[in-house]
Amino acid sequence: MGDGSHYVMATVLNPKEIFDRAADEGQRRLDQSLLALLATGFIAGFTIVFGSAAQALVHSAAYPHFGSFASVLGAMSFGLGVVLLIIGRAELFSENFFDPIATAFEGKEQHVFPRIVKLWSLTLILNLVGGALMIFVFSIEGTLPQIARDEITTLAVAIADRAPAATFARSVIGGALVALLSYLVIASQSMGLRAAMAYIVGVLLALGPFEHVVVSMLHIAFGLLVGAELSLVHLAKIGGIALAGNLVGGVGLVTLSHAAQALGEQDDAG
Repeated sequence: MGDGSHYVMATVLNPKEIFDRAADEGQRRLDQSLLALLATGFIAGFTIVFGSAAQALVHSAAYPHFGSFASVLGAMSFGLGVVLLIIGRAELFSENFFDPIATAFEGKEQHVFPRIVKLWSLTLILNLVGGALMIFVFSIEGTLPQIARDEITTLAVAIADRAPAATFARSVIGGALVALLSYLVIASQSMGLRAAMAYIVGVLLALGPFEHVVVSMLHIAFGLLVGAELSLVHLAKIGGIALAGNLVGGVGLVTLSHAAQALGEQDDAG
């Protein structure tokens, strides 16, 4: 095997090792203080808005010159927000699916599931609170150029007008992507590799675009603040559908599948 293969093997863990590390990380997350939980959720909320703002700025500036390819450039810009999120160790809803469920499968902690519900609920709420604060700042007249504000409005209306079945399907994919990111971050022992995985997942999420309950609700709220003809009903509808889809994709498809893979490998080794 060449040097490149040795490097890959040295920086990526096998499924059982990933599962064990995820269980340890899940225990840390479940045991963190309320203040730490609130802070990491709040930070993630306003951090992801930087990616959304960058997407709108780049797309609106690139569209007159590159046409539909501006969507790709905008998605590439959104990916930077996810990198900031991962490197800063903030906690985005559904990015914390895999780790605490791995802890639950380990069976070493008591009353795990009520604590998981608390972790997820507070993370979701604080993501939205932190994000809402930042979009309020961005929405102040003169902060963003008008073409970027128009792009935010267009995106918000597109999300709100999508058929419920399509929103749900895109939410399943979005939940799976973000939960997969959590798995990949644990699998990667190199900070550079973690940043690369975060960037790739962020670009794919925006390129779809695939729905993430926090990102999608913040997009609609952003649109509301800059003049989109939407209402709180749109916000609630998209939030509910995206939440359900994220749980199906993040927990049902990714988290439980990887847990079964790790436990199966453990049985084979035994």
